[in-house]
Amino acid sequence: MTSSKKFKKRLTRSLKAGALGVLAVTLLYFMVRACSGEGALLLPGDSGEVVDPGSMYGISLADYAPTRYIVKEGQAFGSVMDEIGVPYSTISDLLNRSKDVFNPRRWRAGDAYWVFRSADSAAAAHYFIYESSQTEYLVFGLDSLYVQRVERPTKVVQRAVAGTIEGSLYETLSNQNVSPAVAVRLSEVYAWTIDFFRIQKGDRFEVIFEERFVDDTSFVGTGRILGARFVHNGKPYYAFRYEDEANGIRDFYSEEGEGLKRMFLKAPLEFARITSRYSKNRFHPVQKRWKAHLGTDYAAPTGTPILATAGGTVIAATYTSANGNYVKVKHNGTYTTQYLHMSRIGKGIRNGVHVEQGQVIGYVGSTGLATGPHVCYRFWKNGKQVDPLREPMQRTEPLPAKLWASFEAHMAPLKAQIDSLAAL
Repeated sequence: MTSSKKFKKRLTRSLKAGALGVLAVTLLYFMVRACSGEGALLLPGDSGEVVDPGSMYGISLADYAPTRYIVKEGQAFGSVMDEIGVPYSTISDLLNRSKDVFNPRRWRAGDAYWVFRSADSAAAAHYFIYESSQTEYLVFGLDSLYVQRVERPTKVVQRAVAGTIEGSLYETLSNQNVSPAVAVRLSEVYAWTIDFFRIQKGDRFEVIFEERFVDDTSFVGTGRILGARFVHNGKPYYAFRYEDEANGIRDFYSEEGEGLKRMFLKAPLEFARITSRYSKNRFHPVQKRWKAHLGTDYAAPTGTPILATAGGTVIAATYTSANGNYVKVKHNGTYTTQYLHMSRIGKGIRNGVHVEQGQVIGYVGSTGLATGPHVCYRFWKNGKQVDPLREPMQRTEPLPAKLWASFEAHMAPLKAQIDSLAAL
């Protein structure tokens, strides 16, 4: 076999392997985007459909004829280039030139690409355009070899919505054609103040957030949350985004300028549901007897990351027949937490190791006395187990007095808008 044939075979194999290696992730990615509406691509037409893309690519249609195609499942970037007549030495050169802006392993089935051929000949390809997302595309020059990433201008629009929880936060937002990403971001804003796994019917919210558009009408995603109020168990919780670069401040604060962050996160998981609350008298599903259950169970799929709810030092990372794989963290002289039934303990988590708040310390499982995958979260105060959901926690430092006037001026119109929504 000649060296050129060996090179061609090797390049084809490597490029195809890269595409197939991420196929499963690609399909999951598209399912999530289809469900959420977050960053969804405009669906391309049938393969071979000839349309006029206008001037967005900056290529004269007097000289070239564009044809649009879609990436097929398992189709590698190199094989596509080969099909349109690009030599393998040129493919290798283009990949080398594009390594800072294009990764062929992120080439996704279902994405659109364009081939610009000479207007007087359908054979010669001169430009290859890959629609990597709604907000950007890549231009591959096939004559004078170059690769250019072009970002489309986006427009940011503020939007305000309000709702009362009837089923779930996701459903309530979805009914108003709001991306589920807003629910995720709200849970992040209130991660220290509200346990979003305990949201109940009748809770209410008002939120002001950003949406991004291309060409003024094509939705491409949500941006920042600017202000919100969440009423949980009849108690209102305000949150306002405030930034002051000169003082290194970029965070959320209450209407009174108090920081929302606290020593402990409200839950050790990002997404789950509570299956069993703290109780001193619970029928144990494995031991078949009534006994105290001094923890809070969060059910989640096996392998879901478990987070340290506060920074501290690991004082146990081991296995027992009852607790299964578990980690215990001492946070200070007052508080200690424990995380039970892990499928496995996180890498590097061992006695004496310091962990940060929100750091992954293990993964949900059903080891020990457990009937299904979940994490049992236990909480000690001064050596006595207590219900973490009822423990009051001190907030982070409020805004410095010198910034109160600036914060008030920024917050007041957002609060007025939120309160007007609440009055509807």
